[in-house]
Amino acid sequence: METMTVERTIDAPIDEVFAWLTTTTNYTRSPLVLRCRLTRPGKSAPYGVGAVRSHLWAIGWLSERITRYEPPYVTEYVVDRSVPPSRHELGRMTFTETDGGTLVNWTTRAEMRAPWVGAFLTRHLVRPMITGSFRSILDAADTALARRPSRNRA
Repeated sequence: METMTVERTIDAPIDEVFAWLTTTTNYTRSPLVLRCRLTRPGKSAPYGVGAVRSHLWAIGWLSERITRYEPPYVTEYVVDRSVPPSRHELGRMTFTETDGGTLVNWTTRAEMRAPWVGAFLTRHLVRPMITGSFRSILDAADTALARRPSRNRA
């Protein structure tokens, strides 16, 4: 099992960053994400506990279930099904207010299911693809949310 983590500070308020990154239909603003949809809403919020999300990324297809939802600080999920097949223990995003906006820490623990070579493929192929996808989604969030200095035009 491999732990993969990506961090990024986004120059926007924590509530906005949490809302954007937990609404996975926004992920299609990344060129690596082809389709995302909410297949079952959560109990207390659309993307809250119990919600099921379906993702088609350039690296594969995932069905995720939200297991923890504490706005605007943390959300957790588990991948119940995927192609290619994987074992998934944890997906977590944490959000922390900083002087520069909101620090997002996105962590997942997973391994490609393949006899004898799963750990090797995860470390050398899957890990760079997942962390690259996370970075691309965080780039899209930054582009969509970051406060830009206004320019006075004379």
